[in-house]
Amino acid sequence: MPEEKTVVVAINRVTKVVKGGKRFSFNALVVVGDGAGTVGVGLGKSNEVQAAIQKASSGAKKDTMKFPLSGTTIPHEVEGRFGAGHVWMKPAVGGTGLIAGGGVRAVLEAGGVKNVLTKNLGSRNCFNTVYATLDALQRLRSREDVMKMRK
Repeated sequence: MPEEKTVVVAINRVTKVVKGGKRFSFNALVVVGDGAGTVGVGLGKSNEVQAAIQKASSGAKKDTMKFPLSGTTIPHEVEGRFGAGHVWMKPAVGGTGLIAGGGVRAVLEAGGVKNVLTKNLGSRNCFNTVYATLDALQRLRSREDVMKMRK
């Protein structure tokens, strides 16, 4: 990917209680994108924060997907779901900006979307909203794809 953008969306500390006390480990959620319609998400787990971030970013680079852009926005209205997370996205005219919060904003910025309206419905869990956003982006179809399917 040329000129990739990496964003750490969330870092979570996990505690395991064992006979001798508590064991701490970390997981990290990372978004990688090229700013031109390609984005990937990775989850990494390790006993140290830096190692978890490295694992997540390498996983995100391996698991990228392309989605169609219509200028600086998305081609049409779309919804995505993952678990109890539900994300709704609607294209917007130039100058509107990226109206999104949390993980949704990170995914769309990394993918190169500049003007879009979004709404988080259902769970506000960061992991679920990021994966719901990916689901919505996978459902996008360009005008050319729709015309081919109609013929």
